[in-house]
Amino acid sequence: MTKDEIIVYWVTSADQDYQTMIHLYESKDYHWSLFMGHLVLEKLLKAVYVARVDTEIPRIHDLLRISEKAALNLNDKQKDQLDLVSSFNIAARYPDYKHSIYQKCTPSFTKENLMTIKELRTWLLGVLEKK
Repeated sequence: MTKDEIIVYWVTSADQDYQTMIHLYESKDYHWSLFMGHLVLEKLLKAVYVARVDTEIPRIHDLLRISEKAALNLNDKQKDQLDLVSSFNIAARYPDYKHSIYQKCTPSFTKENLMTIKELRTWLLGVLEKK
């Protein structure tokens, strides 16, 4: 695959996951909706990494680490947001964290964090447009 084809792959996959994130929220599967939001950002960050650095993506899931490897210039708020969204990945995967995330994932908590994910998604798509 060419560099552009790899970028399109990651963006297309992120778009599909974005739709799944919305559907999960609408069906009140709040913690899974946030988990999918993490995947959306992870895939977009990997697309940015390919655009800026190399076609061999880092095989990690920590959003802040991927963004650093992609040479993104983040402000403190974005760093905090990426750290928070990364926690949704861990919480959904590991049983000992699941109970606590179930309790946190109220409709308002989820809605607020999905707005953050949407904002970061829009920003990352803008970064990709400028590549």
